[in-house]
Amino acid sequence: MPDAVVALAVVGAAHAAFQLTVSVVVYPALASVDSRQFAVAHDAHSRRIVLLVAPLYAALVVACGWAVVADPRPLVLGAVAAHGLALLTTALVAAPTHGRLGTSGPSPVLLRRLAVSDGVRTLAAVAGLVLALLAIV
Repeated sequence: MPDAVVALAVVGAAHAAFQLTVSVVVYPALASVDSRQFAVAHDAHSRRIVLLVAPLYAALVVACGWAVVADPRPLVLGAVAAHGLALLTTALVAAPTHGRLGTSGPSPVLLRRLAVSDGVRTLAAVAGLVLALLAIV
């Protein structure tokens, strides 16, 4: 069992736990903020979450790269692809949506787009974890 796949599973577990927490706790709390206080709450959220996102995503990119090089079996590549989908969805949908929320405030369309993108990211992170775990056994 290559260490790269174990690292991918460990970082993948952190990624899945992070995404589940965002889906179940963070975004519902943010969506429930009154529109008059939303800008302040969203700004605080953005400043705080980056302290978790930056090192987690950096570790995920490193673990994915290591796993692809060290053990390019289909399950490992599937795990990497799933995590990649989560990262890509963050970059192309969630981050720009947060930018719009920060400048124009909450709207049902933007909050729905954020929720849908978060669902994709969460499912992809969990799938990445499951595939990495299956690659270990």
